Amino acid sequence: MRVPARKLLDTTTPRGKHVLSRLKREIVVWLATTNPNGRPLVVPVWFLFDGGTFLIYSVPGQKVRNIGRNPLVALQLNSNPEGGDVVRVAGKAQLLKRQPPAYKVPAYIRKYRSLIKSYGWTPESFSADYRIPIRVRPTKFQGD
Repeated sequence: MRVPARKLLDTTTPRGKHVLSRLKREIVVWLATTNPNGRPLVVPVWFLFDGGTFLIYSVPGQKVRNIGRNPLVALQLNSNPEGGDVVRVAGKAQLLKRQPPAYKVPAYIRKYRSLIKSYGWTPESFSADYRIPIRVRPTKFQGD
């Protein structure tokens, strides 16, 4: 049985409200996967949190291969300069086959349009490069 992220993250508490706010406004989350030898790979990724799951678009590569072999992942937001305000999420990732490309996801493009442009992409060219959609379903939220 899946537990919705809303039940894993109690947004009626001040801390839960703060975490939800960060998940909606932060630009980068660090995605941790493991290779077949158990070696971790931790990379920054753009993401969209819809209140229940994380949507990530990726170029084909090691993190995608790692998820294909082992869907258990971790996500972490940057801490504050003193190392506090940590938000960690354990989850299960799925490589999506029927997800629209990023340029057809209005909330994703709204969030990243200026960054996409600053790197010289259009939404369509970004989507051609970052063509692998990944959905992460949280199984646990942790933080200080």
